[in-house]
Amino acid sequence: MRTYKLTAFEQTGKLITEETFTAENDEQARDKGREILKEKDLENQTHRLASPAGKLLLFHS
Repeated sequence: MRTYKLTAFEQTGKLITEETFTAENDEQARDKGREILKEKDLENQTHRLASPAGKLLLFHS
């Protein structure tokens, strides 16, 4: 399992949420990140999901 980090921000740059979770691979992490954003109604907020290697898997500004 690999550890991924999801962050969401307001337009002002203020941090809304920062979550760390594990997934088998980047594809599963992307799906889990989208699910978390949907549950918290943050899909349209600025957000990013980074892999352990620093690769951006999701990004919205």
